[in-house]
Amino acid sequence: MTLKLKLLIGVFVLLITLPSEAQVLNHAKEIVATLCDEKMKGRGYVENGEHLAAAYIQKQFSEASLKKFGKSYEQKFTTPVNTFPSSMSLTIDGIALNAGQDFLIDPASPGINGKFSVMNLTADQLLHDDVWINDVKFSAGKFIAIQSWKKDAYTKEQIKRIQEVTAFIQYSSDNESIGLIILSDDKLTWSTSNIMNKKPTFIVKASALNDVVREIEVHAENKFIKKYETQNVVGFIEGERQDSLLVFTAHYDHLGKMGKKTIFPGANDNASGVSFLLSLMDHYAASKPKYTTVFIAFGGEEIGLLGSSYFTEHPLFPLAKIKFLINFDMAGTGDDGIQIVNGKIYKKQFDLITQLNKDMNLMAQVKIRGEACNSDHCLFYKKGVPCFFIYTLGGIQAYHDIYDRSETLPFTDFEDYFKLMTEFINHL
Repeated sequence: MTLKLKLLIGVFVLLITLPSEAQVLNHAKEIVATLCDEKMKGRGYVENGEHLAAAYIQKQFSEASLKKFGKSYEQKFTTPVNTFPSSMSLTIDGIALNAGQDFLIDPASPGINGKFSVMNLTADQLLHDDVWINDVKFSAGKFIAIQSWKKDAYTKEQIKRIQEVTAFIQYSSDNESIGLIILSDDKLTWSTSNIMNKKPTFIVKASALNDVVREIEVHAENKFIKKYETQNVVGFIEGERQDSLLVFTAHYDHLGKMGKKTIFPGANDNASGVSFLLSLMDHYAASKPKYTTVFIAFGGEEIGLLGSSYFTEHPLFPLAKIKFLINFDMAGTGDDGIQIVNGKIYKKQFDLITQLNKDMNLMAQVKIRGEACNSDHCLFYKKGVPCFFIYTLGGIQAYHDIYDRSETLPFTDFEDYFKLMTEFINHL
């Protein structure tokens, strides 16, 4: 058999074993749909949502024959967490509001039940200490409601003062109010918390109400868990070279549920990043990578980068062996290209991606950014690991809300993004 024939056979085998671009996209959509299904409970800390997601990822690792560091793909750790597993309703002046759509409870709130009268304060009143301090003296047994206000109507100093007084009302035990209602015209954006405050706070869309707030009826039950056990999911594929490692990461957890009915699906953040991670896994499982390649799905990102923090303090392999790490978060759009955090730090690798993108005519732009501790790459960067955090730009604006759903995630440029990343990885 001639050398030319051998090369042709090799290329043919590669083509029939590697998944096609269409297969990559379709499988990625299936992964996101699965992770965002109601059965996953929003991949949070209510009804074992994040455990269900982790089990699904482990199954994908096993089916791709990833190897384990030790006896399990799991790396367990614990965290305190405040949850809202059952009742969640808010009625203001007879208007029943929709959880997630019309209101959110602050994630650090305790539970509360009952009917309460309300004292209203405006932003202008908060700027006059003699006014709001006197009013707050008479707030015992009541909720305080801060009326909606527009930032462009105030100076930076006034905005800072309004926020400081709001924080005092929300957190200080020096006033006897029951809790706080913040009326706002801003987008409702939720999060998670590993602490519990003494008083509840509700953020309510001002447009859902008719006038100032006079009376509320609330039923909100919380459960604070001091030691919730969660996990990272870690596996690897042996490469031709084992002296250095390539590491790909994405967090699988999301916000979970706010009450029995309200689910935050987390399609773009970050089921899409997990789908990208698993797509790379399938790619390199079908064709042995140059370097041993590690895949890490982090838990606890949404509650404070806890999974990556735990991993970097308890690494399953020497961090010094990492040649390069790429963290994928929010991979489901791409209308306006991609943003690369740490691009200004690792300029050589950034320039390589931009040149490849130009040569292959793939994405709208590759945008550079400096360091930012805004995702799981940060803890590795602080340990001296060369790394990027990459996310897609443009498209839908759903984020940390009930509208970040799989059925509306566009996957605008997923195939080109995947092609660019695999080509970049091949050049590392």
